[in-house]
Amino acid sequence: MDLFSQLIQGFAVAIQPINLFYCLLGCLIGTLVGVLPGLGPTAAMSLLLPATFHTPPVTAIIMLAGIYYGAMYGGSTTSILVNIPGEAASVMTCLDGYQMARQGKAGRALGICAFGSFIAGTLGLIGLTLVAPPLAEFALKFGPPEYFALMCMGLVVLSFLTSTSMIRSLMMACFGIILGTVGIDTVSGSARFTFGVTELLDGIGLVPLVMGLFGISEILVNLEQGTQREIFKTKVKGLLPTLADWAQAKWALLRGTVIGFWLGILPGGGAVLSSFVAYAVEKRFSK
Repeated sequence: MDLFSQLIQGFAVAIQPINLFYCLLGCLIGTLVGVLPGLGPTAAMSLLLPATFHTPPVTAIIMLAGIYYGAMYGGSTTSILVNIPGEAASVMTCLDGYQMARQGKAGRALGICAFGSFIAGTLGLIGLTLVAPPLAEFALKFGPPEYFALMCMGLVVLSFLTSTSMIRSLMMACFGIILGTVGIDTVSGSARFTFGVTELLDGIGLVPLVMGLFGISEILVNLEQGTQREIFKTKVKGLLPTLADWAQAKWALLRGTVIGFWLGILPGGGAVLSSFVAYAVEKRFSK
């Protein structure tokens, strides 16, 4: 009963016109910032935090939440249109979204991505509201063994993404582990593989790594092809998904919601692991 009364009180505060305005403003600004490759939701919230200094605390939280959700969705826009992920969680969107854009289905991809993000995010928030109290106790018990098991699960998921060569997949996994060792050792405090570069003391960030793998590679491919490169000119139309699109994507949307919810609540998992696992599962179901 206390939870229900608190939800009613929260909705009463959230639907106030000033809070709705700041939520809409935060979503708009977050989407515009999220489109810029390399920034992402964390950088967007950090850059726009001073804009909330002169607002009430509740309004500031609502605006920051809008910025976060807008930036998370904005990263998928560049993934679909130019094959450059705006943030790390949008890497999987590049694989199929960009191919749809090349086929003249950019509007369809953007529309499905927008509605899918809204529906999955809403269902995830409802589920989080219901299971938040026991999750708080579970999070306090999450220690090094659990983090190790989580990382092992991520490596196992890598095998699901492999469609051609398992050896190539394992080589890339080892390469990723080597890159993850760069920085300061959390146990001994000594620097590892920094080669005297102070910027590497914090490790290699995931966003620069993704930008290098996807963004720079796309630029190099265009430079290699020179004047013979193929430029796709298409109008972004058909943003509203059709009934056929909903019928085709409904089960994928539900599976992605469940996977994203349970992996998202794990400490250290986040949207990156959830997107990789969801893509791997759908890849198996599509065969």
